[in-house]
Amino acid sequence: MQETMKEYEQLSPTAGQIILEQLPDRIKNAITARAAEINYPVEAVIEMAIAGYLDPHAIGFVDCKPDRKA
Repeated sequence: MQETMKEYEQLSPTAGQIILEQLPDRIKNAITARAAEINYPVEAVIEMAIAGYLDPHAIGFVDCKPDRKA
């Protein structure tokens, strides 16, 4: 079966949960709270946090809700 490019571009929900489970509780709680606050899946919040660390011009949390201030 040929996999599409999209499958490689986003963290899967399963992978997000695996990463989340390995984090210290304070970070896990912060990611979970932020995901609930902006109504995004946990794996998307993990991706944005990593992307923002690696590239300051990457899509970030403010981009998700343009009418909100960070």
